[in-house]
Amino acid sequence: MIRLLLVHDACLVRAVLAEWLGREPGLDVDDTPWRSAAARIRSSSPDVCAADLDCADGHGIPPLGDLSPARAGAGRPPALVVMAHANRPGLLKRAAEAGALGFVDKAGSPDRLLRAIRSVAARERFVDASLGFGFLQAAQMPLTRRELSVLSLAAGGASIAEIAGSLHLSHGTVRNYMASITRKTGARNRIDAIRISRGEGWL
Repeated sequence: MIRLLLVHDACLVRAVLAEWLGREPGLDVDDTPWRSAAARIRSSSPDVCAADLDCADGHGIPPLGDLSPARAGAGRPPALVVMAHANRPGLLKRAAEAGALGFVDKAGSPDRLLRAIRSVAARERFVDASLGFGFLQAAQMPLTRRELSVLSLAAGGASIAEIAGSLHLSHGTVRNYMASITRKTGARNRIDAIRISRGEGWL
């Protein structure tokens, strides 16, 4: 029996997916929004965590670190499957850095999600071919994970002070990150960096 935790912020979608997956033999399905994912991992110790990368909180940045063994406090971390779009290479890169084994295109068939769950439960990698271009873009992305976090918050309208408070950084450090982001993206200013990054699918 594979113990599965489904993480999705859209309640209706999560409920439908959980019900559909729960009909499959050999799957024991639990579900939760992102904000409760770490606690649910601690309490249920799932074998696999299938998580949607479109997060309602944090200006679209999913807290993938919460699913890691150190943060989640789990003895053996669940194998991670992520559901994503090919036009979000920044999120694909974050998921890969977080140790995801499965990558499922949200535009594809639900059967692909099921195949990914069974594959990663056996600790085998699963990647939808349609996400290949997204991975190529992610490999070419010049921004670090921290710079993406800073830029994502800025794109959500946060001020320097708000970004500093949210990420536990000094105001000067945030300004240094913004200067680095502007330089790396070839932008004229912060607004231009946000525009370029959205156009490239990094945000």
